Amino acid sequence: MTELDKGKEFEFLESLTAELSSKELLFPTSSNVTMKIRHALNDANTSSEKIARIIGAEPVLSAQILRLANSAAFSRGNPPTFDLRQATLRLGFDLVRNVALAVCMKQLAQTQNNAAGPNLVDGLWNRSIRVAALSYVMARRLTRVPPDTAMIAGLLHDIGKFYILSRAQSFPAAVADMDALWDVVDRWHLNIGAVVLENWEVSDEIRAAVLDHREFDRVHPGAADLTDVVLAADILDADFYPDREPQIDWETPPYALVLLGLNQQTGKELMVDRKEEMDLVFQALS
Repeated sequence: MTELDKGKEFEFLESLTAELSSKELLFPTSSNVTMKIRHALNDANTSSEKIARIIGAEPVLSAQILRLANSAAFSRGNPPTFDLRQATLRLGFDLVRNVALAVCMKQLAQTQNNAAGPNLVDGLWNRSIRVAALSYVMARRLTRVPPDTAMIAGLLHDIGKFYILSRAQSFPAAVADMDALWDVVDRWHLNIGAVVLENWEVSDEIRAAVLDHREFDRVHPGAADLTDVVLAADILDADFYPDREPQIDWETPPYALVLLGLNQQTGKELMVDRKEEMDLVFQALS
């Protein structure tokens, strides 16, 4: 990297640091609708009709809510609906709130193709959906963690990467070297992800899962929690799919996997046995 490149990288990092400190993060316009939905749902007196009207103002979000409500994973045998109010009631306010975040994240991903390249972005997005689907299945089958919460935490676990890549568009010289860009992503994405989710007023539990999903030496009393599920899902995904590098030595697995009763073999068996269930969630989020 040239001296100029180093200077541009520093400028990029300085800009990110300033944004984090001020909490004035830059998002797609869909984030305005996301925040309106979150604030409305925090009001116990908000009606489902009002929520449907807010959702209806964002076409991409409307389409995602209807697709999810009508998916095999979430329709629960009900006939298809094309009414946003009914779809909202079917999914529940908590899931709707978090789906709004997922849509904002997807649009964040789609803004940075010029900076990182479409193949990289699409791969990162697909991995996020895979981890979300596996988190959903693991929570449902192996824990008492709410599956919907696990799904959203899995989807958002790399939100910091998406934010960094989206902001990199403004600093083309700093990201001309992709190795340098990924060094920035690897070093910063966990903390930035936590700040992004704080800005979006996401629950402490989901923020903790995002911040700590790389803490392989994490140990705690009690049963497996949300962070354990996301951490384990990310490990299994990396071990199972050829587009990623394995992350751990299976001779000494993280405590999260021990709590979930999983080793390398049983983890792969889970992913094979529950592939149809994971595919349904994947399709609903795609």
